[in-house]
Amino acid sequence: MMEDIPLVLCRSMQPGDANISGNVHGGTILKMIEEAGMIVGTRHCNVGGSDESGSLCVLARVERTDFLLPMYVGELAHLVAKVTFCSSHSVEVKVKVFAENVLTGARRMTNSATLWYVPLKSKGVVADVPPMVLPSGENDAAGRERYERQKKERRDINEVSPCLRDDWAMLLDMPSQGHEPHTVGYAQSTLIHLVGVQDCGLQGIATGGFTMKLMDEVAGICAVRHCHTNVVTASMDATNFHRSINKGNILHFRSRPIFTSNKSLMIQVVVLVEERNRSREAVNPSSVFCACTAFFTYVSLDSQKKTIPVPTLKLTTPSDHDRFEEGRLRYEMQKKMRITSQM
Repeated sequence: MMEDIPLVLCRSMQPGDANISGNVHGGTILKMIEEAGMIVGTRHCNVGGSDESGSLCVLARVERTDFLLPMYVGELAHLVAKVTFCSSHSVEVKVKVFAENVLTGARRMTNSATLWYVPLKSKGVVADVPPMVLPSGENDAAGRERYERQKKERRDINEVSPCLRDDWAMLLDMPSQGHEPHTVGYAQSTLIHLVGVQDCGLQGIATGGFTMKLMDEVAGICAVRHCHTNVVTASMDATNFHRSINKGNILHFRSRPIFTSNKSLMIQVVVLVEERNRSREAVNPSSVFCACTAFFTYVSLDSQKKTIPVPTLKLTTPSDHDRFEEGRLRYEMQKKMRITSQM
């Protein structure tokens, strides 16, 4: 078996990789680091193997990752990943990230990380890891010490400070908690999103396609919570965009069921925009306005992808009844429009 050769990945940083200030997102860099580690670890675990299915490395642990220097749009990211230790069922990979200014050729190291991977067969069975071939004169004592240390830390995770495992940290705060199934409160859902460069057109304004995609997503979550089945979008009513959404805004997508027929569910979606005032002296740090609203209709499907009845929406407040009546009128209007268009 030959000594492991470092893997080098290169990628140009684009506007969609960065925040509104032009700094590449930390999440973008972390994703590239994990990808490089996965590839070099998987390559090591399959070298010389006769099993055609092979094994794929999955991430088990990331040691502390330091962001030494920022990376900017237009720079070339170089990731150098190398297998540095192997136990019988895990692989240690070290990754270093460098930023290159393609105009001057100058390079600087921006990140370094250590990751641990476990190789899995196609059925989720942990695979054996081939031993490393170390350069002459080297031994794996230091790697064995790192392995035992991370193994102990993973084993002792339940003994961390209680403040890290309180109700806030460990319990999923779902809107459905405390509400009866098939009520409005049980299914209502919220998504929060910071508008980035990748969400906008050339003028720094969020595109309608991006906004409608997340509107459908939050409506879909609401539909799944109500039906507990596979659901698909059947229609979206005409939607007006009242005000533009700018880069750096915080969006709150809210959805709630308002009407059910025998085989359809109508969901109201509201998009609220939180405009942040970036001035430290600002009296009001933010203002909120409604950018658009829409009504989505979903149908429920069985395992054969055939429509099935939708659970009846349970109305518990006068407002629920008012919205249900509005939804019923919209539903009847939609039926008339479909009949008219077919004539």
